[in-house]
Amino acid sequence: MTLGRRAFLVAGPALAAVASFSSAHAEENGLPSTDPRMGPRVLGSPDAKVQVDEWFSLTCSHCAHFAQTIFPQIKTNLIDTGKIRYRYHDFPLDQVALLAAMLARSLPADRYAPFVDDLLRTQDQWAFAQNIDPIQELKKRAVLAGISAAEFDKINADNALREAIVNRQDRDGAFLQIQGTPYFRINDVPAPDVVSSYDAFAKAVAKAS
Repeated sequence: MTLGRRAFLVAGPALAAVASFSSAHAEENGLPSTDPRMGPRVLGSPDAKVQVDEWFSLTCSHCAHFAQTIFPQIKTNLIDTGKIRYRYHDFPLDQVALLAAMLARSLPADRYAPFVDDLLRTQDQWAFAQNIDPIQELKKRAVLAGISAAEFDKINADNALREAIVNRQDRDGAFLQIQGTPYFRINDVPAPDVVSSYDAFAKAVAKAS
């Protein structure tokens, strides 16, 4: 999904690389540098020779397609086998995606990836289905993930977290010249062709090994 104007992302609660890319600057965003919500979100062995970084938006249809059709093979064949370390970067392109990212980062680190995966796989059901309120659908899915209704409202009102995510996104977007999502880097080298198929992804990983 290509980028559009995002000034509205920090307007308030959602309604109805730098060496380690941008993980080290939470204190600049109104959050302490030790805030665990802004820590790395990764899958795979820290000893893997290849690191894959993905920037994604939870309301991006291209991101959802990748998650549904290609990522399961990546998880089985490359992450679980220790061949790659896979790092997630939130890059929300609208208010709904921003709130979804805030919810994901408010979960314990080991529950971030399953929640993101669920939202991407079911995107058509909670984000774009007819006659639904995506915020209320997010609330339902958050409850299933262990976030109570009261906690949901508190997260939605957390402007420090909201701004931290958006400010990190701005830095990554400017530094890496990200023009759309999903955006990938393999061992810190842009990898624009990996979204076409699992074979293309695996070939790029093999080349970087």
